Parts: sequence; structure tokens; C-alpha cells
Amino acid sequence: MTTKKAVSLWKRELQSVLDSKVSEFQLLEYSKATSDDIWNCLVKKVWKGDPEKALHEVVQDIFHLPSNLYMMYLTQESWQDNNLQESLDALLGKK
Repeated sequence: MTTKKAVSLWKRELQSVLDSKVSEFQLLEYSKATSDDIWNCLVKKVWKGDPEKALHEVVQDIFHLPSNLYMMYLTQESWQDNNLQESLDALLGKK
């Protein structure tokens, strides 16, 4: 029987898998890749929340995360961060 649990509960056990994915992306010239960014990308783009999955499914999702999806996630996050900063600047009267 395969044990399934929320993906967030697997995270601590998967640090070496995430580190491996970071190394892969760094070899592809994504020098600023981090395990937290990869995890957050999976939560928002692949899993869309915190679904229940078996350990092997989560590992497979990490190893199969395509670099283009990761870069799209980072780009969207930077747009949101920039828009937030612009909104705060406008509210505070900064230019």
C-alpha cells in the first residue's frame, strides 16, 4: 500500500531531491535557482495547492519540472512583486 499525504508534509524529506534539481538548473545557467523557488513553483504551477500524493509521485514531479515552467513562474512572481512595489510607491507618494 502506498502512503499518500499532503505534498507540504513531504518537503523536509525531499531536500536532497530539491537540491539535485537546483544543481540541474544551475548547469542550465539558471544560477539563482533555489530549492524554495522550485518548491513554490511546484505548489503554484504543478500541484496548484497542497494535494495528497505518494512520495514517488512528488519526487517524479520535482525531477520532471521543466525549466521553461520554472522561468515562467519566476517571471510572473517578479511582475507581481514589481506591481506591488509600484502600488506601494504610489500610495506613499514616492516616485
